[in-house]
Amino acid sequence: MMTGLHEPPMTASTPESSASAWAPLRQPLFRALWIATVVSNVGTWVQEVGAGWLMVTLDPRPVMVSLVQAATALPIFLLALPGGALADIVDRRRYLIAVQAWMLVVALLLAVCTALGWTTAWVLLAFTFALACGAALNVPAWAATVHELVPGPQLQAAIALNSLGVNLARAVGPALAGVVVAMAGAQTAFLLNALSFIGLIIVLARWRREPRPNTLPVERFSSALRAGVRYVREATALQNVMARAAAFFLFASAPWALLPLVAHNAGGGPHAYGLLLGGIGIGAVSAAMVMPALRRRASRDALVRGATLLFAAATAGLALARTMPGLLPAVLAAGAGWLALLTTLHVSAQTAVPQWVRARALSVYLMVSAAGMTGGAVLWGVVATRWGVPPALFAAAVGALLAMLLTWRMTLGGEDGLARSAPAALMRTPDHAGIAAERGPVAVQVEYLVDAADAAAFMAAAQAMQRIRRRDGALSWGLFEDPDVQGRYVETFVVESWGEHLRQHERGTAADAPLFERLRAFHRGDRAPQVTHLIAVNDNAGQGDEVGKNL
Repeated sequence: MMTGLHEPPMTASTPESSASAWAPLRQPLFRALWIATVVSNVGTWVQEVGAGWLMVTLDPRPVMVSLVQAATALPIFLLALPGGALADIVDRRRYLIAVQAWMLVVALLLAVCTALGWTTAWVLLAFTFALACGAALNVPAWAATVHELVPGPQLQAAIALNSLGVNLARAVGPALAGVVVAMAGAQTAFLLNALSFIGLIIVLARWRREPRPNTLPVERFSSALRAGVRYVREATALQNVMARAAAFFLFASAPWALLPLVAHNAGGGPHAYGLLLGGIGIGAVSAAMVMPALRRRASRDALVRGATLLFAAATAGLALARTMPGLLPAVLAAGAGWLALLTTLHVSAQTAVPQWVRARALSVYLMVSAAGMTGGAVLWGVVATRWGVPPALFAAAVGALLAMLLTWRMTLGGEDGLARSAPAALMRTPDHAGIAAERGPVAVQVEYLVDAADAAAFMAAAQAMQRIRRRDGALSWGLFEDPDVQGRYVETFVVESWGEHLRQHERGTAADAPLFERLRAFHRGDRAPQVTHLIAVNDNAGQGDEVGKNL
């Protein structure tokens, strides 16, 4: 189902809960989905080992072997944002079923083509890309679903169990794949992957998901895409996470892309490749066991820096070792560093954004990460082709350390991010049921009366509001002063439609509340700041509406 970069981002939850670590497994739906997902992830790792080793036999050039990793990561860059938009606006259960069915069919076709001898290097890359397209569409929806499966107090435990399941699959799948590929060929590995989706489809089909009540008009796909991009463009905290992720994945892609060649150069076959991947999984599971204690003792920034150092050392170890016994410590360390860094970045990304845009914002984060993985896989494949695998791995290790230094000041935030991204009712929602949702654009004017002594401080606070307005849907923003009435200021912003403006009223977060309160404190009128809505007159809208309401 998903591996490596496609590991499901951990869904944001409430702070540390007193719930038992195993409590979510008492929820029948969560338990069934968890088991089915572990089986599916084992199948995915069997698939990846089969594809990686088959490419070594079809075309052992480093650039071709690295293209398998590139074909796996590229669809995340291309499709994660559309997938996130769909996950936020459609029924996620049906959407997830359709995506699993797509991956089942693709894996089955690849198994048949390989069994018949029709699979060439480029055919393998095409099928790998098609499978990864399914994973790219799957990840945002899956990331936004976990909170629906368990009660609030159990969310943190559910997150930990999902991470444990992914890494158990990472430990078991490659070892199983090495045996399967050696004894029955790559086509059997592909067939097992196809079969692994069946259980997940059955569980999803039996899920009687309760539709969520929504009084707002249904958000259109194109509008959802634009809203997601606008949010990310103004979300500084998420931008820091994405920058740290891109800097790491560009160099961390080298071991993933070149590991089949590392195993081959050490004199091993598919057994050895599976063993090395299994070692990464064991290292990741080991790290998962100690991460709760580490999170209590260290900040997210410290965890990311320590994990980067560990992963860079492991990458250098892969370059130095020439035998399987020498490679095993390196892959164990690589797995531990990868898990620690990946989970910390995922948590930071999720706690930086509110629920309404979480799937879309995470999609952009995944796109940036995938761009680093895709570009890095091609880069290190080319470097290894020209100068050899060990020099490429050494260069990647040094690059990871330099990237860490360059992004040192980009903080990931703290554990209060969940509370700060919680929704908050900051504006009174207009109650004009007769206005069609598609009418627009809509110009919103907020009038403030401010004492002369407070003018400079008010304007600074209003400028800070610009980022929030744009983040939550404004196409443009401006602050105007009335030359005829001293102290009268009008904040104006434009939203693409009436429906989008209604949604904008539900997008405020707890982190925004102090700024709203500060602006209101500057207002000296007898009543709250006056709000006026102006709807554009166009061929589809008839006459314009002007409605004054209090904020």
